[in-house]
Amino acid sequence: MAFHTYILRCGDGSYYVGHTDDLDRRIAQHRTGALGGYTARQRPVTLLWAQEFQTRDEAFAAERKLKGWSRAKKEAMMAGDWALVRQLARSAPHDGPSTSSG
Repeated sequence: MAFHTYILRCGDGSYYVGHTDDLDRRIAQHRTGALGGYTARQRPVTLLWAQEFQTRDEAFAAERKLKGWSRAKKEAMMAGDWALVRQLARSAPHDGPSTSSG
């Protein structure tokens, strides 16, 4: 079984980071508002990025890490600009926990 970490762009332009064991089903749930919560209030949502992991623990760890990143750092990562990701990591005060909509 594969697990995924993903980033959605919400209707208000914010990002939502999550993880799942069924990416297609989870994205459909976000799009219909079936999950409630943040994304249900911020529809429509668009899948911007997803990565597959072998274990739920790895996917969850990636979700927690990304939630702590700035918007600019998430955008650099999604664009594959690893030099900018490193630069932003050095210039950030910290990459600690934050809300899922950063």
